[in-house]
Amino acid sequence: MLLCSLIPAVHAERLKELVSIQGVRDNPLIGYGLMVGLDGSGDQTMQTPFTTQTLNNMLSQLGISMAPGTNMQLKNVAAVMVTATLPSFARPGQNIDVTVSSMGNAKSLRGGTLLMTPLKGADGMVYAIAQGNMVVGGAGASANGSKVQVNQLSSGRIPAGAIVERAVMSPLGDANTLTLELNVSDFGTAQKAVEAINRGFGAGTASALDARVIQVIAPAQPEARVSFLARMENLDVTPAQAVARVVINARTGSVVMNQTVRVLDCAVAHGNLSVVINTQPVISQPGPFSGGSTVVAQTSQIQLNQAGGALQVVKNGASLADVVKGLNTLGANPQDLVSILQAMKAAGALRAELEII
Repeated sequence: MLLCSLIPAVHAERLKELVSIQGVRDNPLIGYGLMVGLDGSGDQTMQTPFTTQTLNNMLSQLGISMAPGTNMQLKNVAAVMVTATLPSFARPGQNIDVTVSSMGNAKSLRGGTLLMTPLKGADGMVYAIAQGNMVVGGAGASANGSKVQVNQLSSGRIPAGAIVERAVMSPLGDANTLTLELNVSDFGTAQKAVEAINRGFGAGTASALDARVIQVIAPAQPEARVSFLARMENLDVTPAQAVARVVINARTGSVVMNQTVRVLDCAVAHGNLSVVINTQPVISQPGPFSGGSTVVAQTSQIQLNQAGGALQVVKNGASLADVVKGLNTLGANPQDLVSILQAMKAAGALRAELEII
């Protein structure tokens, strides 16, 4: 059954929910390191030679040399990838969270400690150093070939597990102007945002360059610019009505439609086809003293059922509630509803864009 929640079609939002400031952005970081202290659940070093190679390199840097040809059979070490997001305006000495994920065949990273791992940006420069004990939200146990596992054991997070070592400059425009970028391109929303800014700070403060970019005249002094942005972000803007869109998840069959979706009068017939195959073994026993052998054969019974697809009328819907009510009269499951919506769009009865993800 298709469900919806009725919300007001138009409502005001703060400007900070609708736009981002050009130049103020996060930066992804990545690093490669070792997780030690595992309880016998680390990488199998014969199958993941890079774990042993990394450990040898680390030990040599610590002044420990291994004899050539030494084959270390480790169970408590795992090679991991470490990822983090460097927030805008982060300064050296601040802490950020990191995510640790196994890249070998370790069974579990629970209880492990990440050794000092440099985190690099896209330019190859080191921006943070990660180290610490990881928190794993899963649990598992195995015995005699049986295994029980809850959640994922091969990845976890280290809260405040990295220290920022290098800052990334986040320029707030040039000396006189700021550039705002709408999260969703829309001419109507851009014009309404310009009108709200000009009402709050005076005519000519803001101007829309296109459907996404808005240029704002701002104070040149940093302290005055921060105060200006704080006031501007809290302005109320009523965004333009969104384009009618139906989003379909082809993997799960989920269907979500927004408030502006409409349908025209149409007739829909949809039938379900099911095939049931039942296979049972048949054992043939030879007669006494015949010298034959027992033979096991498989017999299958196939049943094909097709439900009746009566023609149903879907009436013109003036609101989302009417559209949902009309589609629910078809009695189709979500997977069938995907096919029905695609057919209605092809027939011109669905006034919305279909987006399949």
